[in-house]
Amino acid sequence: MNKDIKHLIEDIESEVQYTSAYIGKSKLDKRVMQTMARVPREEFVPKTMQYAAYDNGPLPIGHGQTISQPYIVALMSDLLSLKPEDRVLEIGTGSGYQTAILAELCEKVFSIERIAELSRQAEERFSKLNYKNIETRVGNGYQGWQEHAPYDGIIVTAAATHIPQPLIDQLKPGGNLVIPVAMSHFSQSLMRVKKDLDGEIETQDILNVVFVPLVNDEQDKSNSVH
Repeated sequence: MNKDIKHLIEDIESEVQYTSAYIGKSKLDKRVMQTMARVPREEFVPKTMQYAAYDNGPLPIGHGQTISQPYIVALMSDLLSLKPEDRVLEIGTGSGYQTAILAELCEKVFSIERIAELSRQAEERFSKLNYKNIETRVGNGYQGWQEHAPYDGIIVTAAATHIPQPLIDQLKPGGNLVIPVAMSHFSQSLMRVKKDLDGEIETQDILNVVFVPLVNDEQDKSNSVH
């Protein structure tokens, strides 16, 4: 492990300790942390920002979007509680960094991005890094990806105005949905939504966060879970 990655892992571990009262644990899953140390974040940031690739903070990637803070990437991955055989839906491919983390943790990742250029760039990165278990498409994340449902886990990497009902419907019983939700114009909460084996839903507020907004092209805000 080079010194930059080692420093990043230490920063993530320190932030986990700092937020332990909110997230309910003092350590993240070992598989998640090993993956965070393995995936080369510098491959997912613009060349002009590569000097900051292993800083524990978000970075701009163009089109008004960001690559998330590594701590948040690790936390959201941990909250999914993935098994190697799981299939995951990601809403918001962005740079592809979170996608790559998920691809190392589970069997298959289906990832939706509404900005075609970001999706294309991410696909090029996946090909370069030899990820063969990622399938991407350009589309409206609020509607999910019904074709491949149900999913063992669903992760949303932009702040929604509500928890979209299609995502609830596409989550497998026993699965977790991790999503930032805008509680007001000034506040967002990272939430974990659990669907039990009977299909009942339980929501849990985890942590205050800051994400770019999730855009709903169809503006269909009916049938939502709050």
